[in-house]
Amino acid sequence: MEKKRVIIIGAGFGGIATAEALKRQKNVEVLLIDRTNHHLFQPLLYQAATCILSVRDVASNLRQHYSNRSNFHIIMGEVVGIDKECQTVLLGNGDELDYDYLVVATGARHSYFGNPQWEELAPGLKTVPDALLIRDRLLTAFERAERLDSPEEIAKHLTFCIVGAGPTGVELAGTIAEFTRRTLKKNFRKIPVETSQIILIEGMDRILPPFHKNLSSKAQTYLEKMGVKVWTNKIVTEINEDGIFVGDTFIPCGTVLWAAGNAASPLLKTLDTELDRQGRAIVTRHLTLPEHNNIYVIGDAAHFKPRKHQAPLPAVASVAKQAGTYVGKRIKNALLETKKRKKDRSFRYLDKGSLATIGKCRAVAEIGKLRLAGHFAWLIWAFVHIAYLINFQSRIYVCLEWIHHHLTGRRTSRIIYTSIEEKLPKKPPKHSPKT
Repeated sequence: MEKKRVIIIGAGFGGIATAEALKRQKNVEVLLIDRTNHHLFQPLLYQAATCILSVRDVASNLRQHYSNRSNFHIIMGEVVGIDKECQTVLLGNGDELDYDYLVVATGARHSYFGNPQWEELAPGLKTVPDALLIRDRLLTAFERAERLDSPEEIAKHLTFCIVGAGPTGVELAGTIAEFTRRTLKKNFRKIPVETSQIILIEGMDRILPPFHKNLSSKAQTYLEKMGVKVWTNKIVTEINEDGIFVGDTFIPCGTVLWAAGNAASPLLKTLDTELDRQGRAIVTRHLTLPEHNNIYVIGDAAHFKPRKHQAPLPAVASVAKQAGTYVGKRIKNALLETKKRKKDRSFRYLDKGSLATIGKCRAVAEIGKLRLAGHFAWLIWAFVHIAYLINFQSRIYVCLEWIHHHLTGRRTSRIIYTSIEEKLPKKPPKHSPKT
């Protein structure tokens, strides 16, 4: 029997879940295409950015993971176009690959709401390079401050502004606060690192908008006890090299981090299908494109409403994982003989709850009608994140790093990968010019 080719674009949660559902299917050839050679566990990426974990703890090599699957092919490349009629995908180097089934799981990047020039000044957190860049900027801020004499300049470098108070923004704010007040306390001789300012800025009326308002309030209380300043109902109007404007208020700030807004991959525009305001493809109840039952769009790339009058499913890992598993099973079912096929069911998402951590041993959890905050919520958060890591080795490494960090407060991954850039100050001429 001729093998059917399944191309999966993206090795995030959705793409990996699809691949896992097909890995024992002998009558398919799976091509997993990603711009990197690894699967990234994004929910813990903020800990790599803030020196708790290393990159190896949150990223798993794809070739190693699928080394025992002879029908799996890993392609490190970027898909730049999709031809639905010819059933081909186009890679950036000009290669064309044909498919029988296509799964688009390209994820999303951060959106700067029409201000792309802010990206260089306020990096977001989606990829390993993003995490390393943020880590370098955090650590370099303290190194620069240590060499300054001006109290104003020191205060500027010790001010960290985080734009967006969803789970990523809240988790960044909490761990940076701990970093400055515990980990670095005795590391610098000149600057008072414990006086660092961490400002969390949110455009809505409360932090963690997807959570119940009581949990949002509890999370804000935790952050404020840790020294984080929480600004709600505030909109960022400008970012420059000297700081950030929030409305008409200017904050001198050495480090700005972006955790507000997502935009879908521009690749979706080549599908020539209906997109929503965020650029996500609007899919059917089977997660397919209208009139193209062999093209699936899942995860952050998909706009899917469980019911007509409900809001689209959120761009979170659990949605992508369940969608990927559903798609993999649906493709397997389609390849069976007609008599053996199961009844075709639409995708149904089972909401397993929402979690967000706020520093050491504190979290908020919303699971159905159950709402938890504090240590027990953190234990649930820790267990779920360990269980979601795709290989055993990463689970061991993360557990050991967490134990070490919680016992000592130390963070072992504090290497700055880039050298500091210095510009000599302009000196006045030795002699006045002759008149």
